[in-house]
Amino acid sequence: MTAIWFSGEKSRHRWIRNLTLGYIAGLTFFWTVLSWLVTVTALGWFVLQFYMAIYFAVWGWFCGLLQPRETKPEKAPTKWDQMLTQARHTTALPGSPWARSTNNLLLAFVVAAAWTTLEWLRGWVFSGWGWNGLGVALHDTWPLIQIAEFTGVAGLSFMVAFANVILLATVRRLIVEARTHITRPHFDLTLTMAGIVGVLTFGLRATQVSPPTKPLRIAAVQSNVPQHQKFDPQFTREIFDRFRRLSEIALQSDPPPDLLIWPESSMPGPVLTDQETSRFVMDLAAAADSDLLLGTIDVENRDVYNAALLVSDGGERVQVYRKVHLVPFGEYVPGRNSVPLLARIVGDQVPGDFTAGRDYTVFTLTNSDVEVAPLVCFEDTIGDLVRQFVLPAETHPGANLLVDITNDAWFLHSAGSHQHLVNAIFRCVETRRPMVRAANTGVTCFINQFGRITQALKDDKGSTFTEGVLTGEIKVPTEHELTFYVRHGELFAKACAIVTLLAIVAASVLRRKL
Repeated sequence: MTAIWFSGEKSRHRWIRNLTLGYIAGLTFFWTVLSWLVTVTALGWFVLQFYMAIYFAVWGWFCGLLQPRETKPEKAPTKWDQMLTQARHTTALPGSPWARSTNNLLLAFVVAAAWTTLEWLRGWVFSGWGWNGLGVALHDTWPLIQIAEFTGVAGLSFMVAFANVILLATVRRLIVEARTHITRPHFDLTLTMAGIVGVLTFGLRATQVSPPTKPLRIAAVQSNVPQHQKFDPQFTREIFDRFRRLSEIALQSDPPPDLLIWPESSMPGPVLTDQETSRFVMDLAAAADSDLLLGTIDVENRDVYNAALLVSDGGERVQVYRKVHLVPFGEYVPGRNSVPLLARIVGDQVPGDFTAGRDYTVFTLTNSDVEVAPLVCFEDTIGDLVRQFVLPAETHPGANLLVDITNDAWFLHSAGSHQHLVNAIFRCVETRRPMVRAANTGVTCFINQFGRITQALKDDKGSTFTEGVLTGEIKVPTEHELTFYVRHGELFAKACAIVTLLAIVAASVLRRKL
C-alpha cells in the first residue's frame, strides 16, 4: 500500500503497476506461509500461489483507485502569513488530503472493507481457501478476538487493516506538517486507538461471563501413524494393535471418558463394509462404556466418502457424517473429466475423487445433553460451515460441542499443523462452543469457548508430533444459546462487499469528472 500510494508518480500505466505490486506481495506472502504444502504436493504448492496472489493484486488496484491526490500549494506560506493565521485563531490547512482526519477515517474504512471483501471471496470462490486471513494473526491475543462472535474473522481482518491505514496516514500527515511548519488537532488516530481499547474491554468482559455448563470427560487418541502406512495392508495389524493399546490407556482412566475420539481416516479399511476392520471397531466399542467417535472411509454404491462415525451402545447404534466440504487437489481434482490434463499433472497423488456429503449431521451422545458437530480435517477452518452444525434443526437443538478429527501427517513436522490449529480456534469464539481436536499427528488439544487452548498433547520435549492420549474434562454449554454470527453468518463481510462496490462506482465516477 505504501509503495502504491507514495511511489511511481511518473508511471505511464499506473494501474498495471499497482496490480503488479499487489501480485508480487501476494506471491511473497503465500509462498512463505504455505511453504509446508511442498510436503504434500510441490506442484500444487507452486500453482496455488499464482491463484491466491490474484486477490492481493486486485486489492493493489483498488488502493490505487482510491489513492488520495496531493495538491501542491502555489507558494509556501511566509512568516507574515503564519502570523496572520495565528492572529485569526485559525490554522491553515496544508495542501494535502492526509491533513484531514475525516478523509483518513473514510479512506481507512473503505480500504479495510475492500480487504475484508477479498478475504471473504477467497473463502468460497472455487470451493474456497480462506486460510490465514489477516485477522488470524490475532489468534494469541484472546481479548481482541472475542468480537468474532458478531463479525467472524472478517471483523478482525477489518480492524487490522483499518488500524494500519490510519497509522500510515498519521505518519504521512506528520511529514506534511513538518514540511509546512503548520499543525492542527487530529482525531483519526485517537479514535482508532479508542476503538481498539473498546474491543479489548469488550473481550475482557465477555470472558468473565460463562453460560451454564456440564462436564464431559474426553479422551482423544493421537496414533502418530506415518502417512505411507495408513492404508498399506502389511501395516493393518500394527495399526489395530496401536489403537487398541492407546484406547485401553484412555478407558482405564478414573473416571473413564464419556467420549473416546480417534482421528480422521484412523482405520485401514472402511468400518461399515470391511469385515476385519468392522469386527475390530465393534469389539472394542462393545468392551467400552464410552461412545467412540472415529474417522473412516465410507463406501456406498460407487461413491466414496470421507466420513466420521459415532459408535454407541456397544456397537448397536452407529451415526454417520459424510464430509461436506472437500479439499480441492487433496480429496478431489476439479474438472477431472472435463480437463483431463489437470488429472494427469496431479497424477497418483489424487487417484480418485471423494464424493461430498450433503447433510450437516449432528451426533447425539449416549449422554443426550451433548450434541456433537463432527468436523473432518479442514472443515474446522470454515466459519460459515461450522455454524450450520450449531443452528437448531427438527431433529436436534444444535451442536454444543465441536469435535474435529484430522490427519495432519500429510504435512510431516512442518508449520502446516500449527497453522491449521490457529485457523480453527476462531470457530469456538464465533459459536461460543468448546472444541476437541484429535489429530493422527500434529496438534491434539482442547479449546474453550473463548478460543484459548486449555490442554494439548505433547511429549517430554514439548513436541506435539507424538503418540499418546489426551484426557480431560470439557465444559459443554447446556442452554444452546446462539451468537449473532451463528444466526447471521458472514453478514459483516457481505456488508463490506457492498461498501466496496459502492466505493468502486463512486471513485470511477469522480475520476471521469476530473
